[in-house]
Amino acid sequence: MKKFSGKVLFLDRSDINTDEIIPAKYLTEIDKEALKPFLLEDLKVEGFRPDRDIQGRSVVLTRANFGCGSSREHAPWALEVNGINLVIGESFARIFRQNMYNCGMMAVELPGATIDRLFSEFAGKETEVATDFEQGRFIFRTAGKEEVVPFELSEFDRSLVTAGGWLGYADSRY
Repeated sequence: MKKFSGKVLFLDRSDINTDEIIPAKYLTEIDKEALKPFLLEDLKVEGFRPDRDIQGRSVVLTRANFGCGSSREHAPWALEVNGINLVIGESFARIFRQNMYNCGMMAVELPGATIDRLFSEFAGKETEVATDFEQGRFIFRTAGKEEVVPFELSEFDRSLVTAGGWLGYADSRY
């Protein structure tokens, strides 16, 4: 199972599409490592600079409809090769969300009010999140502050994550 804890990258915008996650000009790449330097290079979020802000981050906190646009497995791959296996948001495009789980990664939806509170309390601060997969909770921490946030996964999504993705899941069952 992949790692789902670490420093948080705050992307305070809705409708971040797959072309912003990994630009279409890199879709000819079939090696995940080749995608690494191009993650979020076209993303426009005030104050965000990919060359400065991605390194060392392993969790993304974002708003609604993350991963909208073209369906492509390259978007989760680009996150994964950069050490980001967990994206937390209000909602996800259906195909992006499933591609994350198919790769053994997590795209976890939380209520909008919870996302608002997390941005309000933690954005702009060096924040880490610990994932308690078994108990279904995130623990957000920054200097002098901690918040426990429950989350739910379907049994199937939980099985995909535990197996490391669709291939591992299929190999163990068929």
